[in-house]
Amino acid sequence: MLLNREKTIMGRSTSRSLTKLMTAAAAAIVVAGGAAAPAAAAPVPSAERSAAQTVSIQAQTVTTWINGNVRIGPSTGYRIAYTVAANQNLSAECWLEGGYVNANGVYHNKWVLLSDDNYIWGGLLKGNEVGNVSRPCF
Repeated sequence: MLLNREKTIMGRSTSRSLTKLMTAAAAAIVVAGGAAAPAAAAPVPSAERSAAQTVSIQAQTVTTWINGNVRIGPSTGYRIAYTVAANQNLSAECWLEGGYVNANGVYHNKWVLLSDDNYIWGGLLKGNEVGNVSRPCF
């Protein structure tokens, strides 16, 4: 996966920023009168987004159903950033495919990018396999 290679080469903050920037750019496309408005020349970091863009890509709340680990990347090969308790609410940006996990009778590779730039495996979340997060990461 190209994203994981970028993380190895450029470091975690650069590729995570790239994921968030690409998500912001995709969310900023506005459809008006049946024609898509042109996308911006380059994605804008979250700290520099306009108020309209921020509203269109608001984070979604996800809730854990069991204790688990939040990681710095989307697989168990990444170090643990912190742990979460059951029934804890977290702010999520989007979901993506990463490393497969087999735990508690659940097996899949769906990970959720949290608003703090860390990742949680969807099998730890209430709802579907991505914690009902509607947006894929682009």
